[in-house]
Amino acid sequence: MTPNSTYRLQIQPDFPFRAAGEAVPYLASLGVSHLHLSPVLEAVPGSTHGYDVTDHARVREELGGEEGLRALARTARAHGLGLVVDLVPNHMAAAPRHNRALREVLRDGPSSPYARWFDIDWAAGGGKVLLPVLAGRIGDELARMRVEGGTLRYGEQEFPLRPGTEGMALPELLDAQWYRLGWWRLARTELNYRRFFTISDLIGVRVEEPEVFEATHAKIVELVRDGVVEGLRIDHPDGLADPEAYLKELARATGGDCWIVVEKILTGEERLPDRWPVAGTTGYDALRRVDGLFVDGAGAAELAEHYRRFASPAGDRGGHWETTARRAAYKVVTHALASEVAHLTRTAAAVCAAGPDLRDHAPWALRAAVRELLIRVPVYRPYGTGAEDVLTAEAAEEAKATFAVPEEAAAVDVVRDLALGRLGDGPEQRAFRTRFAQTSSALRAKSVEDTAFYRYTPLISANEVGGDPGRPAVSPAEFHAYCERLARDWPATGTVLSTHDTKCSADVRARIAVLSECPQRWGKLLDDVASTPAPDGQVAWTAWQTAVGLGYPHGDRLAPAVLKSVREAGLHTSWTEPDPAYEQAVLDFVEAGPAGPALYTVSLLVRELDPYVRANTLGAALLHLTMPGVPDLYQETERVYLALVDPDNRRPFQEGPPDEKTAVTRAALRLRRRYPEVFDASGTYASGAYQPLTASGPAAGHCVAFCRSDEAVTAVTRLSLRLAESGGWGDTSLTLPEGRWFDAVDVGREFHGGQPVPVAELFAARPVALLSRRPVADD
Repeated sequence: MTPNSTYRLQIQPDFPFRAAGEAVPYLASLGVSHLHLSPVLEAVPGSTHGYDVTDHARVREELGGEEGLRALARTARAHGLGLVVDLVPNHMAAAPRHNRALREVLRDGPSSPYARWFDIDWAAGGGKVLLPVLAGRIGDELARMRVEGGTLRYGEQEFPLRPGTEGMALPELLDAQWYRLGWWRLARTELNYRRFFTISDLIGVRVEEPEVFEATHAKIVELVRDGVVEGLRIDHPDGLADPEAYLKELARATGGDCWIVVEKILTGEERLPDRWPVAGTTGYDALRRVDGLFVDGAGAAELAEHYRRFASPAGDRGGHWETTARRAAYKVVTHALASEVAHLTRTAAAVCAAGPDLRDHAPWALRAAVRELLIRVPVYRPYGTGAEDVLTAEAAEEAKATFAVPEEAAAVDVVRDLALGRLGDGPEQRAFRTRFAQTSSALRAKSVEDTAFYRYTPLISANEVGGDPGRPAVSPAEFHAYCERLARDWPATGTVLSTHDTKCSADVRARIAVLSECPQRWGKLLDDVASTPAPDGQVAWTAWQTAVGLGYPHGDRLAPAVLKSVREAGLHTSWTEPDPAYEQAVLDFVEAGPAGPALYTVSLLVRELDPYVRANTLGAALLHLTMPGVPDLYQETERVYLALVDPDNRRPFQEGPPDEKTAVTRAALRLRRRYPEVFDASGTYASGAYQPLTASGPAAGHCVAFCRSDEAVTAVTRLSLRLAESGGWGDTSLTLPEGRWFDAVDVGREFHGGQPVPVAELFAARPVALLSRRPVADD
């Protein structure tokens, strides 16, 4: 069953299935059709997110177990709701104490029936799996190890022993295992298993193997077949060996009626492969278009110039977007992903060694070619027949230009041909092609989302998953074209504004986006607080902007957010190479400035901008809820929700008092529920059409409006500060389709179509309007 709308709940030990069941009546009253649950399968004890799966065959006991999930489904169904579940096929927790499949591999080695579950390069590890779990070098950690009952213990971690080795002395016992315990820093260069991005605690799973797919999906398929689960959100499909084949197998296993969306990040105008048997993406592409509507392009460019003067970053270390992203990619590919590059180099070298025509390509040249091509992949990963459009000949020529000797640059052609499948289809060729694509997605995520986004910060609201900080503004024409394409090609795709992964909630971004309309006022704020010394201009800019985004910057939330930003940026400190003195200087600055005495100065600007923030907040919410697709509301975002990724996006759900945003949200959701054919996401009615409406008059560009199925009209105000500065709406009008139109938010107001309606009248109560051709009454 295709959802009409979904509501994301972060299920965790502090908010288990029972608590979710208690929230069902309230959530049903909002008008959503489905609850969207974070991962529900067995995970590391205490996990607040559930992406560290340990057992695919069991529903997590800490959450209430399978009976608790089935009970939640019954409660939801009694209130007219279904369940959508987040599914994690790409990786499991690399914790042998809790992951039985991994524990058996570590005990029995390559002969274990579970050895095919994981991408382990046994040869690269000398026949062992490197486990980078030690706090220091092994010689310094031996005293913390002990053997008890056939288990090797190190702190709270446990490792199985190879049969017959239990009685050995510790040094000999360690050497006799199928694994090697190592210092955590060795993961960067010596890791020999595939992981999730650069997180060694999450080991990749080979779901492309039929027996592995069956074992890891039997329980979730059972829940779908039993009607407990009606939809699946697929986490990180880019990490899979063959996403298309996986999704086809998943569709087959679930019977073809399950609503499936994929967490696929689309870059720029990249399209989701139309061969994938899914309803669409989880919606980061929609987020970028909605957010971009509320960014003033000219003001954003002015902010960028001011940022460069104020912060004085080097061009490739935050000064300019493209060069910053490229330098970040170089850093990640040579450091954090060094072991992945080494694996690709070994595989390429093995292919070259198999025949005399390729034998003399030096490993260093192949390694350089792998790096240079990886950083030039402009999207998250290449796919099948479309790979040539991603790994272009132009990119290859750029990569070759980095070599001093032209003859050695020929290694680039070898690597490109391998990645495109042009050098045969043997096991090593297939392995290279697959791992190159998987590494590409990891590089893009770590270099763009987790590095460059924290270095280039003129307008941090644009630095969001799937965003384009170099081009943050989206015109109404671009937005309408995108929506028309969704209505035509992906009517049941997911759409989002806030998720568990967004760096700022939608309402924080809505506040910051207003700064693009008033760069001079932002500059004055920086002048007014200049007496608070900061460690450097970039951290000052980021901290003050984050403070404005929070509105009231509580120090206990602002300080961790700013500290995270400087660690992710990696310019002066990082997670793996911290500079305690610099980090303390950052914390001291936050306490003395944006979270301290300067709070009053920030609050003055915040209050001044509140009317325009209101327009952005309500406008983005209404567009999200009524544009083509299935809107997913992150927990608590039916009201104004000011949150940062950590720790806010992991906290348990709490019901709160309604506000104006709640009224707009409830009206839109109830209209969707009452008239599903109007917003048709299932394809059942062959409707759900999207028709842009164009205002007329001096302020027409500030009104974005559209009609769905000739039955519902959405109209919102964009760039409201610029609108106010230019004198307001004046005689701007919007002509509605013929007929009577009823206000779905302010019940009782009516408008007549077929004639111009003054926009000022349309927006008399609030800067957005939702109209229905049919009368609307409270449920």
